[in-house]
Amino acid sequence: MKNTSLILSVISLIAVVVFGVLTLTKGGKQAEPATEEAATEAAQKGDIVYVDLDRILMEYDMANDLRSVVETKVQNIQAEVNRRGQKLEKEVAAYQEKIQKGLMTRSVAEVQGQKLQEQEIEFNNYAAQKQQEINEEQVVMMNQLGDAIQTFINKYNEEKQYAMILTNSGGAPVITADANLDITEAVLAGLNEEYIKTKNQKSE
Repeated sequence: MKNTSLILSVISLIAVVVFGVLTLTKGGKQAEPATEEAATEAAQKGDIVYVDLDRILMEYDMANDLRSVVETKVQNIQAEVNRRGQKLEKEVAAYQEKIQKGLMTRSVAEVQGQKLQEQEIEFNNYAAQKQQEINEEQVVMMNQLGDAIQTFINKYNEEKQYAMILTNSGGAPVITADANLDITEAVLAGLNEEYIKTKNQKSE
């Protein structure tokens, strides 16, 4: 029978995935943004401009709201995984103690050992399922954000008519550029304004 270290390693793995996934939306190198006024003056029709995606994901109100919802779900999932794992760990420890002290017959030990093995398999399957749920929550969140940002930028560029709008993240693909071609401030302001209007309409 597998020992308790396997159970603990599964719990640790889930914890790493849970909080590792969430941090993907929180990091990234950020350049100093140009003001909305400067971007309006410098970036002209036909220019190639860019937005700092890392900054948008950090300061976009919709991103913060969705991230808060996902974090709450993740914490609840993690708490339940930990609870089940700790319960199984205690049962395994109690079983091993009885074996060492000779408090069970061989036949009883075999039956209980088989039962614990089945519980361990069930727990591992449960933990894997919850990991998948966490991954799906993250994918859905990023898809929702991506769709909202893309829709807004398409609408925004109907008026501005830039030749190209790049999304910069962590210094790629824009390694260096005129700061006045960074339209993040204007896009971010527009995104938040639109999101607030949408929230107010839903609350009415």
